[in-house]
Amino acid sequence: MDPQLESEIRQQRQALGENLRPQTEKLAMRCLPVMGDRHSLERVLRQGREELPYSKYLYALDADGRQISSNITADGEMDDQFGRDRSERPYMLGMGKDGLDFRLSEAYISRNKRRPSLTAVQVIRHRNGELAGFLGIDYDIRELPHAEQLHQAEKRWTQIKGDPSIRANVFNQCRVDSPLDKRIDEVIALLVELMCCHGVFHGKLHFSSSRATIWLVDDPYSYRILDFESLTDPDICFAYPYREYFDKAIVPIDKIGPIFSIMRELRFADDTIYLRAGSLNLVNGMVSLNFSCDGSHYIPYDEFLAKDLAFWFGV
Repeated sequence: MDPQLESEIRQQRQALGENLRPQTEKLAMRCLPVMGDRHSLERVLRQGREELPYSKYLYALDADGRQISSNITADGEMDDQFGRDRSERPYMLGMGKDGLDFRLSEAYISRNKRRPSLTAVQVIRHRNGELAGFLGIDYDIRELPHAEQLHQAEKRWTQIKGDPSIRANVFNQCRVDSPLDKRIDEVIALLVELMCCHGVFHGKLHFSSSRATIWLVDDPYSYRILDFESLTDPDICFAYPYREYFDKAIVPIDKIGPIFSIMRELRFADDTIYLRAGSLNLVNGMVSLNFSCDGSHYIPYDEFLAKDLAFWFGV
């Protein structure tokens, strides 16, 4: 996982845990005197749920991890969960030992709703420290408060291996000229024009299948597929209004052409290991490449421009 993304997730979980723990500790203390009385225990859990507005289910377990209450929900009780053995669930492992009295689980896909969820577990102890049971609280992640700041992906070179079966047979294949290959200079010139002057901020060339996929600043939530005929007809420019170069673009306008020229070289440099598809995003400045071995690279545009064929093929 991206270290920055992992850090942001960890901070979110820590904040959530710090907010929850004082409430679960108080509720656990209120549950202790009624652990042997299901009716009274469920009444305490119903009252406690009002103080935990984001919770999906509240329930109590005995010291062996077996459920001794219904699931308490906003809509009532789920009696079918009474008696369920939760002792082997990942969030229960090690609870109550070595001072582990509270845990916020890792996210998991829930068994019933099949949605990303979390479980908070609070140990319930007698005054002498003896284990009395556990308080469990399930959360649906979509119903929790979330950070207001959108994660900003780190712009760094990333390489991803593809299908092992394709890699194993890569030396049994040979590049075959596609229609796009035969007119590649015209196609690149037209795509560069669309990105420079017609509001295309993300363009991807599928060399092997002779098509392109584009995203426009005027309609960023939809993509458009340009077939080979469109890619070789300059009249296509009339379909997309003239736009000044996108003010959020971080790729210098004079670098767009050279970036696609390098993709051209990677397409033809070798008949076995060759580029199948390549794209450029002007806003995040990332170049993506997918090769015949099914390996993929995501590279900041300036690093991409700094590499020559010797780097890619060892020539």
